[in-house]
Amino acid sequence: MNKIAPSLLLCGALAVSCQVSGFSLFDGGFKLGVPGTLSLDDIRASLAEPDAHTPFVPVGPVGMPADLSEFIPEDNPMTKAKVELGRQLYFDPRLSGDGTIACATCHHPDMGWTDNAPVSTGIHGQKGGVSAPTVMNRILGKTQFWDGRAASLEAQAAGPVGNPIEMGFTWERAEKLLREVEGYDMQFQAIFGGPATEETATKAIAAFERTVFAGGSPYDHFERATPFYNLDMEDETDEDLIARYEEAMQGEDDNPMTESAKRGRELFFGKANCSACHVGPDLSDEQFHNIGIGQMGPEPFPGRFAVTGVDADRGATKTPGLHNIVDTAPYMHDGSLKTLTEVILHYKRGGTNTDGTKSPYLSDKIFPLDLNEQEIDDLVEFLEQGLTGEVTPVEIPRLP
Repeated sequence: MNKIAPSLLLCGALAVSCQVSGFSLFDGGFKLGVPGTLSLDDIRASLAEPDAHTPFVPVGPVGMPADLSEFIPEDNPMTKAKVELGRQLYFDPRLSGDGTIACATCHHPDMGWTDNAPVSTGIHGQKGGVSAPTVMNRILGKTQFWDGRAASLEAQAAGPVGNPIEMGFTWERAEKLLREVEGYDMQFQAIFGGPATEETATKAIAAFERTVFAGGSPYDHFERATPFYNLDMEDETDEDLIARYEEAMQGEDDNPMTESAKRGRELFFGKANCSACHVGPDLSDEQFHNIGIGQMGPEPFPGRFAVTGVDADRGATKTPGLHNIVDTAPYMHDGSLKTLTEVILHYKRGGTNTDGTKSPYLSDKIFPLDLNEQEIDDLVEFLEQGLTGEVTPVEIPRLP
């Protein structure tokens, strides 16, 4: 099975910046795809490329697992043609009730693959109940949504289309639309061997989303280089080891962490206890914890309890990944904290609200932290400078 870097895959697909006006855009001005800008001839040519239907495993940036094959479902192998179809569907506002909302409206590449809003805005200006999680590195996700109610990216992709607040459509209508648009029907027939269905459309969207990575941050390069400092390379003759050593050293030189970020890293994995939940390649344990946000008042956020019905899960939300977190403000499931400094101060108080109230279901991993102002600044520097790296470049597609 081939391995392809997402940047090469998407840049080689039918990727063009869409500057066409006259179609409804999200109020924030984020560009979405414009129907009718992708010709049938271009679609035929793309589908006829020699590697268009060859299964591949994406290659993530430094910091991601070297082999990502285990994160790709057996029943949804990735191909260039399928990813390109998914990209089109992801940016197509015709999959909403009034033709204004696409997946990209709430998860846009220009906004850290979120919408940088406390809660998302759907069809007819309706407000949702939670902040949109980022799509970056969701290939690693064991579950999706803040409460983990979707077991896969395919299941997650199905939800918003039929949600009356989000896209306000139905999959029955979506299937009809995709079958009537000749350019879409041509792609579904070639890729899936039949007309569009909810299952095949969500498989395409999920395949596209699995190409969206954030990594290669100063922290990632630092971690890759660190083991080599314990090796005596002076008389080393293993050419492969020497090559990896030189690559790691050069990567760290080219992507240095500031001294403040290095101190913040020590705090993150030590005194500040952040790594109790933020571990692994995307700095998320993919588990659920009540951290004290949105738990007071007459209607506390149910969190994972809505899925499991277990009291211990009341208010528990999935640990978010932290790569490029500086781009995804505001923070927490309700977008209630505007800055990373506010986030650190919340944890410094041990999950207690500013008015002194505290959730009775607060996780035992949350407790007051003895952090001074310099330590808070260093933690923020690690999150902002140390964890900010490259993101898969994705351009707005032309649409059939």
